[in-house]
Amino acid sequence: MTAPALTITDLRVGFDVRGAVLSAVDGVSLTVEPGQIVGLVGESGCGKSTLANAVMGLLPAQAHATGSVQLDDEQVLGAEPGRLRELRGDRIAMIFQDPSTSLDPTFSIGEQVAETIRAHRHVSRAQARARAVELLGQVGIPDPAARFSDPPHRFSGGMRQRVVIAAALANDPSVLIADEPTTALDVTIQAQILRLIATLCREHGTAVLLITHDLGVVAQVCDRVGVMYAGQLVEEAPVAELFAAPQHPYTRALLAALPSADAKPGRLVVIPGQVPDLSGELPGCRFLDRCDRARAECVTRPQPVTIGATTVSCWDVEASLHGEVER
Repeated sequence: MTAPALTITDLRVGFDVRGAVLSAVDGVSLTVEPGQIVGLVGESGCGKSTLANAVMGLLPAQAHATGSVQLDDEQVLGAEPGRLRELRGDRIAMIFQDPSTSLDPTFSIGEQVAETIRAHRHVSRAQARARAVELLGQVGIPDPAARFSDPPHRFSGGMRQRVVIAAALANDPSVLIADEPTTALDVTIQAQILRLIATLCREHGTAVLLITHDLGVVAQVCDRVGVMYAGQLVEEAPVAELFAAPQHPYTRALLAALPSADAKPGRLVVIPGQVPDLSGELPGCRFLDRCDRARAECVTRPQPVTIGATTVSCWDVEASLHGEVER
């Protein structure tokens, strides 16, 4: 079995907010293997981006994190800032949601890709330029040698995101985190970018953690998927298994909310309620107040159980496994 490129173990991230601790990530464990795309889904406010920032060492000063984040065999959670700067852009890279915030408008797109290379590799400017042109061509920038000196504003949103992907892959990272990389793009460009990420990751053997709120995106490109709710990982499964037989009530609710061709016009399925306030005491299942399968045991936190290749934390699922009568 291939060793994971990224191993997250019991990760907990809290924020000091007005005298209280907001528990944004609570005990998440997850692995991503080389050449594999793992999706991380859930509503806004469920802790997906906070988890990504913890992995990258980009948490703000008021945050505190515990647990373990290993990049290959190196512990990066709590690493010295200098070491994190060496790792970012080299062994681990990130694609953010809006390419406009990732590119400097005062430098050409080619210079920005080349600078990423020179920051981590002992190469000449000419060698870095040649590699940057090669990368821009790989991600689909037409006539990359001629466009090397163009500023970002001369490119569409989709093309700017391709430039960001080129910079992220410049030094062949072992891990790539993509945080909502297609949200700001139209549907056609979104499909192109997703295919590009999938193709490049498999050609390079890169482990990809794809953060999204869109289960349709997960179905297109991911191998496995983790479902986060209120800072916790409530279900993890191969994509085909999750779509065929979702186990957690929250996962089923997310799938039920997907638009379908036979849905009645004007009728959208929504999940009642909202994600709970994470600054209070939440000892039980965090989906309790929104769940149609709640049981008496749900006032305490469920432990993970395994069904085939699926891991799920739910008292109702556990009761079903033991043949208990529904309460």
